[in-house]
Amino acid sequence: MSSDDSELEAINKRKIAEMQRLASARASAPSEPILLTDANFAQETSKYPLMVVDFWAPWCGPCRMVGPIIEQLAREYSGRVVFGKLNVDENPAVSGAFEVRSIPTMIVFKNGKAVDAMIGAMPKGQIEAKIKQQMNPAPGSFYG
Repeated sequence: MSSDDSELEAINKRKIAEMQRLASARASAPSEPILLTDANFAQETSKYPLMVVDFWAPWCGPCRMVGPIIEQLAREYSGRVVFGKLNVDENPAVSGAFEVRSIPTMIVFKNGKAVDAMIGAMPKGQIEAKIKQQMNPAPGSFYG
């Protein structure tokens, strides 16, 4: 076997391992929003490649409008995007760290890092457009 063949075989094995890891992550990804807290936030947001976190409060009318949209998107994007919900009243440390001043606020995390945010109640199409931007970043973009 030539060195070129050995190199191709090594690349092939790495790609297969990567595909198996991604398939395993998708299979274990939740289809409902995860309940996030100050205690589990860092661990949960870094566990998934792409996560959208809804910062909300039960007394917030616009938050109650966005909630069902988040739940629907969690089902529709299961295996590709994970959704989380964080009650700002019960979790002031995370809310303060991300300077959440208005709710609802939705922050998109990629590999544990905040990469985009949406403030205010938005229709499903606008939320979905922001998510798709992070799923398919423009060629040559910083997040690509």
